[in-house]
Amino acid sequence: MSKGASAALRPLMELLADGEIHSGESLGAALGVSRAAVWKQLQKLEQLGLSVESEKGRGYRLPGGLDLLSVDAIKARLSDGGRALLGELRVVDQVDSTNARVLECLESGSGHGLAILAEQQTAGRGRRGRAWLSPFGAGISLSVGWQFQGGVQLLEGLSLAVGVALARALERFDVPGVRLKWPNDVWCQGRKLAGVLLELSGDLTDRCAVVVGVGLNVGLAEAAARGIDQPWIDLATVRPGVARNELAAAMLDELLTLLNDYPRAGFAAYRSSWERLDQFAGQEVSLHTASTEWRGSNLGVDASGALLLDIDGEVRRFHGGEVSLRASGDLDADRGRK
Repeated sequence: MSKGASAALRPLMELLADGEIHSGESLGAALGVSRAAVWKQLQKLEQLGLSVESEKGRGYRLPGGLDLLSVDAIKARLSDGGRALLGELRVVDQVDSTNARVLECLESGSGHGLAILAEQQTAGRGRRGRAWLSPFGAGISLSVGWQFQGGVQLLEGLSLAVGVALARALERFDVPGVRLKWPNDVWCQGRKLAGVLLELSGDLTDRCAVVVGVGLNVGLAEAAARGIDQPWIDLATVRPGVARNELAAAMLDELLTLLNDYPRAGFAAYRSSWERLDQFAGQEVSLHTASTEWRGSNLGVDASGALLLDIDGEVRRFHGGEVSLRASGDLDADRGRK
């Protein structure tokens, strides 16, 4: 379905968002279309993955309703500081990738302070080229663009600092058990709640730009999440009732402040907070790429955000990239299942 086609369905989604029964006649009257046209639009909602229930003689409803994102609602919930730093806010119903769209703007010379949120991504990306599952209206898919002077060295440790910013946003809603997994995952109660993907553009030694992409699970249906290849959790499981517009505003407040302050403050301002939230602090862990594996004791991170491992009495530093991290016991269990 094209972006324009999905946008045309927004008025119908807003009518059904309350989860109540609406007759075809009332929907048609509100939309200014025939009942036959309403029926066609309802079928298109199902193509977006939304389950429409019909009751004979009564009408249609979306079970559980729909918490739609809104530019006005998000802006109204931003702090004064957040509104001052925000360049432009867009909410789209469907897009290939919010990161790709922000990166496109940055490469054309605009995009500083641009934030794009999508109800659904059709080609969302995670680390290591993995797809990021994005059922319609089930999470927060957010990308923010920011331009920097001084080269990429100013951005050391930024992905870890983004994790701290997201944890602070979640703290506003008393989300329990939030932890960080090096280098850029947000965990909750031992499972993945959100992922971060940073992409750079421009002259990496002078004027450059970064896109901070975040995917956070809010309310994933079990059937929709079957393709996820790791333990996951959603916000509805641990803290139900958090409004997505309020959450998006909190995330933007923290991320915009971080991006504005980072060239001056650097990772040093976030290091102790990150280590307090380290999911694997003090544990024996394995760190591996496609061809190499290391095992050692997790000593935290250094001033640049590199992971410190004690391997046979020698402290080794590892930087982000094509690596993943799990507790050693988890890796042993995986091998036992093969």
